[in-house]
Formats: sequence, C-alpha cells, structure tokens
Amino acid sequence: MTYCLGIMTHQGLVMASDSRTNAGYDQVNLCRKMHTFVRPGEHAFVVLTSGGLSLTQSVVTLLRDEFDAGEGLAKANTMYKAARAVGDCVRRVSDMDRAALERDDFSFNINLLLGGQVKGEAPQLYLIYPQGNPLSATQESPYLQIGECKYGRPVLDRGIEYGSTPLDVAAIYALLSFDAAMRSNVTVGPPIEMLLYENDKLKLDCYRRFTADDPELRLIHGSWERSLRRAVEELPKIQFNANLPEIS
Repeated sequence: MTYCLGIMTHQGLVMASDSRTNAGYDQVNLCRKMHTFVRPGEHAFVVLTSGGLSLTQSVVTLLRDEFDAGEGLAKANTMYKAARAVGDCVRRVSDMDRAALERDDFSFNINLLLGGQVKGEAPQLYLIYPQGNPLSATQESPYLQIGECKYGRPVLDRGIEYGSTPLDVAAIYALLSFDAAMRSNVTVGPPIEMLLYENDKLKLDCYRRFTADDPELRLIHGSWERSLRRAVEELPKIQFNANLPEIS
C-alpha cells in the first residue's frame, strides 16, 4: 500500500509521499515514489506514484527516457499537456502489460499525481487514472490523494482552504494527514518525502525527508495528539437524560 498527497494553495504546491511498498503478504519493502522533472526557468514537474511497483517503475522509466530526449514532459507547454504526456506513458504500459496481468487475476492498479508549473501558467495539480485520463484539482477541491486515502482525509477537509492556507501551514496539514494514515494502517510508513513549490519559481529547491525517528516528525506527532485531546476535553459536555425512554 502507499499514500501520496498533493495540495494546491494560493502560494504554491505541497507534494508528499510515503516510501513503503507491499510486494506481497509477507514482504514489505521501501521504495521512493516521488520523481522530479525540471528545466529551471521553463518548467518544474513532480510525479508521485501509487500501484504495482513494476508498473509504476515502467511508467517513470518511459517518462524519464522521453524527458531526456526532449520529448513528453520536456515538450509540454501547458500543465494539461504535461498531464496528457504522463497519461500517454500509462497507456503504453497498459498496452504492454495489462492483458498478461489480468490473465493471472492481477489488476492494472496504477494512479499518479502530477504537480508543477509551466512558465506562463499558474501551478496546477492533476490525478492520472489507470486509463491515462487526468483529473485537475480546483480551488474548491484543492487537494488530491492516491493510495490509502481515507485516514488522512478528515484533517485536510477541515483545514485546507485554497485562498487562505499558507504554504508552510499546508505542509503541516500534509504531515498530520500522513500521521493519521500511518497510525491507522501499518502499510503506510516512513520515510516521508515532502516537496514545497512556490509560485513562479520554476525550480525545485525546498525538499525534506522524514525518517521514522526524525525529531521534528516526532515533535509534531506528540504535539498534535496532546492538542487534540485537550481540544476534545474543552468541548461542551454532553447532557444526558436521567431516565431511559420506554422502547416498544
């Protein structure tokens, strides 16, 4: 399992991924799921991957080969075209591998997040489906998730607002989202990679990797739990009736 998250704010993007991949019921390994494609001053892209490791590796290899050859993402002059370039590589891998996988009852279970900026446009965030089609984040729905989404979603729903959440605060929300996912599902785990992208920088220079024993990660985890308990204890107490009603 995996968990990857992209948040879009008025100041830029937060992109974050865990590093745990389950290669079988008894085998848990670590693998990077964050991949960057940058031409400073022209465009900066971050791709996060979820799904079968062999499939995501194939897609990233195709993307990298095209980029190095000046094709694909390297030629994209809009974020939508960049999303389509990623989707084209997903479909190429699907054409090569889907039939063989499905013959043996394996699903083509790959999803990707693409975040970044092309010169002349605002930063954007996309989810790429297994069929290769893209879905864009919006100001009304400013974050996208792939992988084990449900545990880390409530804190984002309550806290993230495109027009008012600063980028550094969005990074804390992202870390709390990962904290919730890791607390409730052992298949999501550190190291956590996080990248902040500020509007119009067109380069990637704000990166952090959190290991399981990272002092700042542990501090945020402990502070959040204490603050949450204190907030619950300070809520108005529930008033109960003295007698049970009759139930017919």
